[in-house]
Amino acid sequence: MALFVPAEPGPPAEVRTWTRTVGGAESNVACHLAGLGRSSAWVSAVGDDAFGRAVVSFVAAHGVDVSGVLVDQDRPTGLYIKESDASGSPVRYYRRGSAASGMGPSLLATLPLGGVRLVHTSGITAALSDSCLALMRALLAAPRTHLLSFDVNWRPRLWADRDPAVLRELAALADIVLVGADEAEAMWGVGGPAAIRALLPEPATLVVKQAERGATLIERDPATGTDRAEVFQPALRVDVVEPVGAGDAFAAGYLAATLAAAPPVRRLRSGHLRAAAVLRTHDDVGPPLLPDIVSLLLDADESEWAAAHIS
Repeated sequence: MALFVPAEPGPPAEVRTWTRTVGGAESNVACHLAGLGRSSAWVSAVGDDAFGRAVVSFVAAHGVDVSGVLVDQDRPTGLYIKESDASGSPVRYYRRGSAASGMGPSLLATLPLGGVRLVHTSGITAALSDSCLALMRALLAAPRTHLLSFDVNWRPRLWADRDPAVLRELAALADIVLVGADEAEAMWGVGGPAAIRALLPEPATLVVKQAERGATLIERDPATGTDRAEVFQPALRVDVVEPVGAGDAFAAGYLAATLAAAPPVRRLRSGHLRAAAVLRTHDDVGPPLLPDIVSLLLDADESEWAAAHIS
């Protein structure tokens, strides 16, 4: 989507200058995966308009294959506004009737999934329209040889006139589920990793994002069919500019490490490191941390990790 953030201080109603950039859950993840050296592709729909061309150009410039992006001749490109703040950025979506909202189950037949190791999607797409929900149900229910990851990405504004109970249904069909503890509390009334797992026992892997505290991984042992011990990894201390987009960055870091068959702590640290870079910027996809810093922190001992401060 086209993304607008204030380019001057003051209440949003008084801001006259805005910066146009690009954002969106799945495209953010695709861009971060490409930045982490993983071959990635983004499939969506944009309007035949300037914003649509800008979005596709931006994503392609990050090394993502955009050949599967559809151009809708009738519907416009979706956009959203971030009212940026370090404590949390209210987001205003303008997606009803957008090109992406016109996607449906027929899209699956066009996806070249042979040789694909992982498909990532989110609850945001399911919220856009009945046809998008049908697409998500078909994608998650279809036979597959790849991993399928699902980031719940609870956005109350998108579900104002829709039933969010389907998010539990969709998450249960995924192999890897990422969900914020605050999201689970708002949707399901449970916020602790163990309680979320009890509500969502089906996925082989559950990652509970706990904001500035850290993240917890719960993973089923395929040999026994029972869950291994929880793995918790504290988040890094970061001088936060604003938090929107950090969850997508975390997902990409975690998934890239998963594809590399990294052990649990390294997977979680990879997520935290990618998220830390985004927390320092107003953009959903910003400059990454320096490779030397990433390498040093991935291999740091617990005390070194706890002492790190990203500014």
